[in-house]
Amino acid sequence: MHNDPELNGKYLGKITKDFVQIADTLKEASYQIKKRGFSDYPIFVVSKVKQPLGQLLIGTEDIDIEWNFSASYLDEFLQRGIIDSKGEEAFKASYKDLDEFCCIFVVDNDFTKFIYIPYPEED
Repeated sequence: MHNDPELNGKYLGKITKDFVQIADTLKEASYQIKKRGFSDYPIFVVSKVKQPLGQLLIGTEDIDIEWNFSASYLDEFLQRGIIDSKGEEAFKASYKDLDEFCCIFVVDNDFTKFIYIPYPEED
């Protein structure tokens, strides 16, 4: 898979539009993944077409969004070879506070990229 540095213009606005609608659900899922001991590193796979990676959490058929959101975590990425053992420590070091940021893995055709989107501020 190819990593394209041009994420911001092409994807970020579109993903953020969907993210805002479901941020509370993603934050709760992230909390549950950690609380239940699955992983300290939840990852949400975001794609236009369903992927075999993770468990579908919210799909385009569920609500009016353009992207499917699946819940996963670091161990699955390691098992599937998406992150290799050399990259594991770098990933952990770059992982942002899961109470404030959502770790998203964007998959669109041959494009893949990790991004962190801050959760909306709570009033």
